Amino acid sequence: MRAIGQDGFGGPEVLKVIEVERPEPGPAEVLVRVHAAGVNPTDSWHRASGGLAGAVVRLGWDVSGVVEAVGPGVTTLAPGDEVFGLPRHPLPAGTYAEYVTSPARHLVRKPAGLTHVQAAALPLAALTAWQALVDVAEVRSGQRVLIHAAAGGVGHLAVQIAKARGAHVIGTARSAKHDFLRGLGADELVDYTEADFETAVEPVDVVIDAIGGAYGPRSLRTLRRGGVLVSLASPAEAYLADEARPLGLRAAFMIVEADQAGMREIAALTEAGLLRPEIDTVLPLDQAAKAHELGDSRRTTGKIVLSLTD
Repeated sequence: MRAIGQDGFGGPEVLKVIEVERPEPGPAEVLVRVHAAGVNPTDSWHRASGGLAGAVVRLGWDVSGVVEAVGPGVTTLAPGDEVFGLPRHPLPAGTYAEYVTSPARHLVRKPAGLTHVQAAALPLAALTAWQALVDVAEVRSGQRVLIHAAAGGVGHLAVQIAKARGAHVIGTARSAKHDFLRGLGADELVDYTEADFETAVEPVDVVIDAIGGAYGPRSLRTLRRGGVLVSLASPAEAYLADEARPLGLRAAFMIVEADQAGMREIAALTEAGLLRPEIDTVLPLDQAAKAHELGDSRRTTGKIVLSLTD
């Protein structure tokens, strides 16, 4: 089968189409014929840091497709089921390929109202937003939530999930993206190139930060006592927990995990019309390098997806 691999590390140019053996599902696993695979910033990080010592590294986590075969012990899925999910994360999955194996319980059935491209745009970004807002911050109706990079892959889904939970949503984004975010339900918007978000917004209960760096300590200053900062940028942000505690605040660095219960919640939100992914660009598998080039620009709105079917 065709897949995308790399045998060195560096820029998008290291990605290439390779031929590999089609995998077989093991116990409690299914084999999925991939229709679409989402592209995420974490893929680019692995591209730039992996592929050493002659090993071929496979990229990709987001997947939407059709179950081709099931391994021993699988009772929740059957051949022919349309599924989407986040196999194995944070361990390697290799969804930039024509076929991929996954633990059966890392996938859920794809809502009929979603195309495979739309479904592949959701798992990693939507689960990140869900776990940050619901599992970590425990966002409740009436709370004020500040979302940085609100038009990005995680951000635009976090806006919708926070609104679905009854929050007042504030986003930071360039002014050119404000109309888009208002259409998703954002209540307030700050152009970070023209205004200081620390002084532009009233105190908030929750901050979701996918940027990192100076944004972390600056975001702590926007929180009212008892507030929560969830950092998604880097393990280095873990130091913020110590800075937050004396201020009566909580800060946590989070890495998204494969989560079937969370995926079911995401599927339910899409079926209720409360969550939809914005697709910036769709490219064929053999243009994975171009997809990473676009992603590295950090100027996309929503998600980039690789499509393996017409």
